[in-house]
Amino acid sequence: MTALHYTCPLCNLSLVAQEKLYRCENNHSFDLAKENYLNLLPVQFKHSKNPGDNKAMVNARREFLEKGYYQPLVDKIVALYKSTMIDSDLPSTILDAGCGEGYYTHQHSCAKNTVYGVDIAKEAIKKAGKKYKECHFSVATLSKLPFAEQQFSWIYSVYAPILENEFTRVLAKDGYLLTVTPAKQHLMQLKQCIYNDAKEHDEEKLPIEHLTLVHQESVSYAMNLQSGEDTLNLLSMTPFAFKASEAVKATLAKTNDFTCQADFLIRLYQKPR
Repeated sequence: MTALHYTCPLCNLSLVAQEKLYRCENNHSFDLAKENYLNLLPVQFKHSKNPGDNKAMVNARREFLEKGYYQPLVDKIVALYKSTMIDSDLPSTILDAGCGEGYYTHQHSCAKNTVYGVDIAKEAIKKAGKKYKECHFSVATLSKLPFAEQQFSWIYSVYAPILENEFTRVLAKDGYLLTVTPAKQHLMQLKQCIYNDAKEHDEEKLPIEHLTLVHQESVSYAMNLQSGEDTLNLLSMTPFAFKASEAVKATLAKTNDFTCQADFLIRLYQKPR
């Protein structure tokens, strides 16, 4: 399936697919990689040589997610999409903004949907494109998405930076933005292993100010991590991984049946007509 919605990151003109090459009228061209993704992050847009998560972090997240520990979150995200879009017979164009290795992206894939995933981490996108060939993946920055205005009927951001202006630009009128952020008790037991005074997450901060909040709910449950490897993989997905001492990591690696709270805050917004 050819991706039809990309724009050139250099001049913003539409990219036209010519077999495995995407080219704009200004003759800027981008090759479709063998792993089934486009690199739409020109070197001048990078702030480091290899921005985003590194290979070890990407591998750890994939191993953890594929164990099904976050399945209740996946089920709720998909159910919200289906219940919200049930009255629409039109195909949906969907964007996973900050898609990582594509675990959440492919959950929305079906015959009538066109699904895109964008992330700044090349290692993550390579894995996503190789595994989920029914979706369209690109390396790009969320602050300058390679899409024209009002392209998407549904955008979601799961534990990724939320950039309201840019998301709103590419969101269609009446379209929806779904965000997943940590609720108060998310991973509290893991944080308590690292911090003497582990604090709850702040739920009050609203990352979206100008779209209409139409639904909000939390998904909360206790996870029983079956091995030390699973716990370390979870730790590597978090921003406090860098604060964990080697002693803490060694203890967690030897701990089986570690119980940790999952606590997600889901907000659904709609763009006015």
